[in-house]
Amino acid sequence: MVLPPAHSSRLKYVSLGVLVFQTTSLVLTMRYSRTLKEDGPRYLASSAVVSAEVLKILVCTLIVFMENNFSVRLLKEEIVNKPVETLKLAIPAGIYTLQNNLLYVALSNLDAATYQVTYQLKILTTALFSVSMLGKRLGLYQWLSLLFLMAGVTLVQWPTESEVDSEQVVLSAGSQFVGLMAVLTACLSSGFAGVYFEKILKETKQSVWVRNIQLGLFGFLFGIVGMTVYDGERVRESGMFQGYNTITCTVVALQALGGLVIAVVIKYADNILKGFATSLSIIVSTLISYFLLEDFNPTSLFFMGAMLVIAATFLYSNERKPANGSAIKV
Repeated sequence: MVLPPAHSSRLKYVSLGVLVFQTTSLVLTMRYSRTLKEDGPRYLASSAVVSAEVLKILVCTLIVFMENNFSVRLLKEEIVNKPVETLKLAIPAGIYTLQNNLLYVALSNLDAATYQVTYQLKILTTALFSVSMLGKRLGLYQWLSLLFLMAGVTLVQWPTESEVDSEQVVLSAGSQFVGLMAVLTACLSSGFAGVYFEKILKETKQSVWVRNIQLGLFGFLFGIVGMTVYDGERVRESGMFQGYNTITCTVVALQALGGLVIAVVIKYADNILKGFATSLSIIVSTLISYFLLEDFNPTSLFFMGAMLVIAATFLYSNERKPANGSAIKV
């Protein structure tokens, strides 16, 4: 199937918009779920990661069935009969599983502002991996836009003295170090796995949904191993789905949706634009916190940061398009 340039461009920005919505919703619901006080045990992060992978596999399988008149022939040909191609997804799947678990660790040990600012380092790592692994050539505008983006997000999330006093959060040095290492490792893994997956998607004729099934299968296996190793005793005592409620199910659903949206974004855009969408979602989250939750007071730093992020987005989009990019094949 060949998409005309106008259609592919619309699809790219629609997918980016959906990614902003998904990331914003996930940040808000995940933060709420990890701070909600309950009588029973809190849900296991490793269990939520496994559940999200299962849901992603089910959704992608349903889509493939619908596209192929509910025939299993395509899945058998692409997954079972091509073991080498399938095994290529084991590397990013394992890294994504590690990354998803690390983010829960980070959220449990760092305050929200520190976590969100530090996690934006994944944009820089993604750019570096894109240059080294995909041979991307970033011009001066692109490098400047990355610097503006980092500065803008930092200003937006920079905590004020009043915010620190009102939160009254006291974190031990050990806890902060664990959280910081978790975020930095997640940034590196996110950059490498995202670019690796982008390379596979753009070099293959396989459906993005089939690739996501392959990715999800390995992610499920790695997730089960991680849950058994780190939370095996708690699972045996109270079950895998302990502490699950409506909020937990929403977090799981948003995580699964995120994997699908990101795959579409990678197919039609690239990982650096995905990073911009994530950064814009932070600003949207902040606005929602102000207008709906009423727990944030915007400062001059916020407006300066927002302007920098918007400027960076337009600056990056000024990249020259290839002359032969008349159609995109999917």
